[in-house]
Amino acid sequence: MNKTKYITEELINERLEAKGFGDKQSENDEVARTNVLNNYGVELTSDWTNRASYYIYEETTKDGYSVHVATDDTDSISVCEDIYYYNGDLSDVLEERIKYSNGDKYYPEIIYVDDLYQDFIDGAIENLFIYLSEKFEEEVINELIDEGYEQQD
Repeated sequence: MNKTKYITEELINERLEAKGFGDKQSENDEVARTNVLNNYGVELTSDWTNRASYYIYEETTKDGYSVHVATDDTDSISVCEDIYYYNGDLSDVLEERIKYSNGDKYYPEIIYVDDLYQDFIDGAIENLFIYLSEKFEEEVINELIDEGYEQQD
């Protein structure tokens, strides 16, 4: 007599935790940040380097306003494309840059950020963690089905 094996939330979470994207990791911001960056092959640094492929930093205008620069070429900054008045907009910029990076485990893509503890970084990491968790959850469910598990109605 075959006993039916069902896919449960606990089983899914156990597999997600093994991949670094389960409930336990979602509760620890530093672990979530590390796992997201490692998954995409990205390193964030606050040490200025010419090796960075992208730069996000604050500048001050002549009349004293703060603006934020997000560019891949610090020698050719486009006012229309690379300057942001609100740093909240930088979350989407950073998220997209990380998501479509070309780095890997051994040669990470380096992104310079003048302050590594800004809210826009946390927002980008949180969104990417959720995105990856959902992606890996689909993979885990498919793996479990391939292993003979069934989904409950």
